[in-house]
Amino acid sequence: MDPTVTFPVPRDIPLPLPVDPFVLEVAVVILFLAHILFVNLMVGGSTLSLVYEIVGLRHKKYDALARLWAETITVNKSLAVVLGVAPLLVVNVLYTIHFYTANALTGSAWIMIIPLITIAFLLGYMHKYTWDVLAESKALHIALGAVTTAIFWFVPLIFLANINLMLFPERWTDVQGFLSAVTMQNVLLRYLHFLLASLAITGLFGAAWFGRTEFDLTHRLPGFDRHTVLRRCYELAFGATLMQFLAGTLVYFSLPSHGISMFMTGVILLGIAFAVIALTLLWREVVAPAAQIGRLFMPIVLVLSVTVSCMAMGRHLYRDGALAGHGQLMRQATEEMQYTVRDAAWRKEQGIIAVEIPRGERAFQICAGCHALDRERSGPSIREIQRLYADNAVGIVTWAKAPGRKRTNFAPMPPFAHLPAADLQAAAAHMLEMGQAKANEPDSP
Repeated sequence: MDPTVTFPVPRDIPLPLPVDPFVLEVAVVILFLAHILFVNLMVGGSTLSLVYEIVGLRHKKYDALARLWAETITVNKSLAVVLGVAPLLVVNVLYTIHFYTANALTGSAWIMIIPLITIAFLLGYMHKYTWDVLAESKALHIALGAVTTAIFWFVPLIFLANINLMLFPERWTDVQGFLSAVTMQNVLLRYLHFLLASLAITGLFGAAWFGRTEFDLTHRLPGFDRHTVLRRCYELAFGATLMQFLAGTLVYFSLPSHGISMFMTGVILLGIAFAVIALTLLWREVVAPAAQIGRLFMPIVLVLSVTVSCMAMGRHLYRDGALAGHGQLMRQATEEMQYTVRDAAWRKEQGIIAVEIPRGERAFQICAGCHALDRERSGPSIREIQRLYADNAVGIVTWAKAPGRKRTNFAPMPPFAHLPAADLQAAAAHMLEMGQAKANEPDSP
């Protein structure tokens, strides 16, 4: 294994994948898209319901609009949870070590996801079904919606921080829980991009939901006409999508470069090209005459589907690129472990008794090239070191980590701060024992 590696390299699970990795990679992209669609609708719907209910305190007609958005949340959140099981299982299989390491490092926040979702579900149903009961207690009803929305916002942030952390093993030793994972350089930018996507998709969903010919808009939304509602939905989709261009650009340039490839960049640019087409179509809906609003809905959906697919594929390509080097190191560590196991089994079969070499003796092999017991090599002898550092192993360790140059007849000693502290301590103690044992030998006659 590369001795310059300073971040954790655990062994992989030495079991074959149940299917070809390519199948799992395609599955995780498709299944994730199905899941995230309803997560977006859940987050966007709860946000719009909360905003319109607050506006409804002064303009009564918006309270009815808020209620209609609230009715969509419970269905979308149920679909989001059900469709989230499959991609989570595939990620567990495809990136087991990285995913569970990130789980452990994000700690209690990750464990709280299920309780938080449960609470949000209960509050969401309470908010939906107490609209008339709490009509005279609007502050309490809005508070229910606000807490529900806050949880719906917070849970994706936990998941995003966790998924992001698994991509960067070199940061694992720096992370001290969820808050430090969230403050990694690209997490909040990716989260902003997710929120904007939620609003864009929810706006487009609203255009379809409220634009149905069988939807009794006059009765359900008194004070609104159909073209006004649809125009507001398209305006939301257009504005959020436009802002995604800025957020997406910042996300791209905030990513560590080792996961970026030309192919990944090309896929992202293709998605952007289709997004420009979608923006053009959305703008045409925003400015269209009342009688023509909604005619471009299907072309917009098709073009945005290509964009979303490209972005999902680009995200997966970055994940593979970011983990490629670490995955190779894990495979090497696994092969070394398997070789050790096979070697131990063979020795047992042959009746060879394995001799356990003390840690200090093993660690000293690094030092033996320059320090001999009784003679100088490219450094002083062990016996001289024992006289200089008698009963002071800590002094040897301190010197080994940051050596100076006391004698011009010796080459400067390189620092060994990269070695584990326990190995340095064991090697220092072993040298003192060797020197002391030599000092206690009787002189030859």
